[in-house]
Amino acid sequence: FWLKLGTDRACLVFCSHLDFLGFGMAIKGIKKKVAAKGKKALLKFTIDCQQPADDNIIEPKDLEKFLNSRIKVEGKTGNLGERVTITREKSKINVTAEAPFSKRYLKYLSKKYLKMQQLRDFLRVVAPNKTSYELRYFNINEDNEEE
Repeated sequence: FWLKLGTDRACLVFCSHLDFLGFGMAIKGIKKKVAAKGKKALLKFTIDCQQPADDNIIEPKDLEKFLNSRIKVEGKTGNLGERVTITREKSKINVTAEAPFSKRYLKYLSKKYLKMQQLRDFLRVVAPNKTSYELRYFNINEDNEEE
């Protein structure tokens, strides 16, 4: 199993074959690639409550409070720490989180909040772009025109 690939590659093939057989050997001069640990990617999501907040149907501060109490980090609620931060600017709620965090989870919690407020029949959660959700009314007028 010696190949004419050059000394380093042939040694690598030979040693990886030995490692496969159970002979773990360190090769001088050849280092394994190790991923550099840097800052974790921060994910930023927004929930826009503009339409229902203008009509005084929901209070964005209540949704913010709900998210603070319900978001789970490592399987525990109330464990946000520095990994997840929730801020509110007028009727927009901003959620900044470290990498393993799902945008879909925010939609789930928003829908849960609407159900709790008994607004699920009137409002829906729509994604206008990749990093945000929007609370919108169902278009009832379109249903009447079709009939």
